[in-house]
Amino acid sequence: MRDAVDAITKQWAAARPDVDVSPMGVVGRLSRASRLLERGIKEFFAEHGLEPWEFDMLATLLRGNPEHTMCMKDLAASALVSPGALTNRMDRLVERGLVRRWPLESNRRMVLVALTDEGERLAGDLLALHVANEAELLSALTPADQKALAETLRKLLVSLGDTEL
Repeated sequence: MRDAVDAITKQWAAARPDVDVSPMGVVGRLSRASRLLERGIKEFFAEHGLEPWEFDMLATLLRGNPEHTMCMKDLAASALVSPGALTNRMDRLVERGLVRRWPLESNRRMVLVALTDEGERLAGDLLALHVANEAELLSALTPADQKALAETLRKLLVSLGDTEL
């Protein structure tokens, strides 16, 4: 079985036989797979009236603690976005009635965010459907393939320093 990356690496091998282009095959496949998976996830959430980042915010609050509440600073760090970007995102989720936010009384510079009942229901309802969509996107791989790929990717991510939320 051949893919588009095979054609690219074959062309490079012919153009520059003095360069080992095998890393290009790995990085190229990771990059292409990432784009295709992101597209499948984006299409899934669009069918449910959400952007992937909206579900990510709701899911982060849902899994974070039993109260489904976090401070904006921790949420920004978890989502890998700037505080300004998070404020804009939270504005949209507040407008939709999916989260609420308020300043902490003891330190008004600290802002807390929590799921509303509607946000909790939506995130909870979509979680199983989202995981089923991910399973469908990975359906060409056997469970053993998926486990081996997850272990290999974990090793790569750790080597690249991606060990914390």
